[in-house]
Amino acid sequence: MRTKFFAFSILAVLALVLSACGPTTINQAAPENLRTLNVNGVGVVYLTPDIVYINIGVNTQRDNAAEAVEVNKEQTNAVTAAIKEFGVDPKDIRTTNFSIWSNPQYDPSGQIQGTTYVVDNTVNVTIRDLDKLGDLLDAAISAGANNIYSIQFDVEDKTEANKEARALAVEDAKSQAQDLAGVAGLSLVDIQTISYYESGVMPYYYGGKGGGGGGVSEVAAVPIQPGQLAVTVTVNLTYTIK
Repeated sequence: MRTKFFAFSILAVLALVLSACGPTTINQAAPENLRTLNVNGVGVVYLTPDIVYINIGVNTQRDNAAEAVEVNKEQTNAVTAAIKEFGVDPKDIRTTNFSIWSNPQYDPSGQIQGTTYVVDNTVNVTIRDLDKLGDLLDAAISAGANNIYSIQFDVEDKTEANKEARALAVEDAKSQAQDLAGVAGLSLVDIQTISYYESGVMPYYYGGKGGGGGGVSEVAAVPIQPGQLAVTVTVNLTYTIK
């Protein structure tokens, strides 16, 4: 019995060794090496501004701080009233800066010979009627404004312009992909990834003489040219190719 059991054990071990040396029965497909083509498309839509943001300020300098504040307050109230007379809604007038500081005065030898006090009051104004912009600025200056800066033209609703720019960018990217694939003797299969970037509106400058777009009365005391704005969208497409 012992001899038979021992012989059986040897045969079982030998069978296990032979099976380990045999070919595997598990087949695992190697991952497919996808080839891709990446392209960028750009879409641009031009718009005429219909809104403008502008900072209008009053700067006052006096020998006495209290007097400087009082004079500045009167001038700022007059400027604000002049702006409202042109139909600007009070909610579109917002104070963005009020400051007061001393300004030492020096003689030729570098010694302080006195001190004046400066008060600055600035309001940001949203103007929705560009036809009145030039006359409004003239009225604000006449009322006491002596700082006007940061004129920013914009389009209040850019929803449709962004949609159109995205569509143009996709078409541009597709056209480039088809051209490149054709030249290389390849075929486009599927779009694997798509991403896009929308830039803010930018002033559009073009060559030639003359001003930009209209929108401001020709008889405005202060000539303002809004020109055009460009909405730009960049789209990135990645295709699989064969």
